[in-house]
Amino acid sequence: MIDAKTFSIFFLAALTLAVMPGPGMLYVLARTLRGGKREGILSTLGTGLGGLVHTIAAALGISALLATSALAFSLVKWLGALYLIYLGIRTLIERQHGGQTPTAPVKNSAFRQGIVTEVLNPKTAIFFLAFIPQFVTPNANVFFQFVLLGSISTLLNSSSDLLVALTAGPLSNLLKRNKRLEHAQRYVSGGTLIGLGLYVIAEK
Repeated sequence: MIDAKTFSIFFLAALTLAVMPGPGMLYVLARTLRGGKREGILSTLGTGLGGLVHTIAAALGISALLATSALAFSLVKWLGALYLIYLGIRTLIERQHGGQTPTAPVKNSAFRQGIVTEVLNPKTAIFFLAFIPQFVTPNANVFFQFVLLGSISTLLNSSSDLLVALTAGPLSNLLKRNKRLEHAQRYVSGGTLIGLGLYVIAEK
């Protein structure tokens, strides 16, 4: 099993990476500002579950395909980027709800969209494949260690995203009471999602 010293180094590194702002955190922030605290929390849960999918996939060796196949990596990368751009455009053009709270199905879609966004992020798969093995003991149960460390890393990332959602939630409520600010916020949120998609496409 993993010794205490190795685990301490892993935890410190994973925590440092989790609190650093990245595309996932910006995605949760954009969703929270647009739909409020509940939508931000659902988006966080969705991206967290998507991260666990990558953990299991990497543990099973599926992520190695993305690391070795340029075609597979590019395909998943483009699908994820286009999905983010689609969400951003939909945010920009969607109609307002007349000041009323969106229905549960509308809000629950944030959970599903969070899963899809994270699952279609090949860089998450490559991250787990490159980061986790450095702390795995080869002469022990590698699959169990990989899943354990990957789950901890995902939990730390989700905790940081959750703090963002809880902090930005009250700001979203304030924006909704001012129509002019609400319109500006909608453009910022949609623009952020589109920008994230373009960032994924442009980054090598």
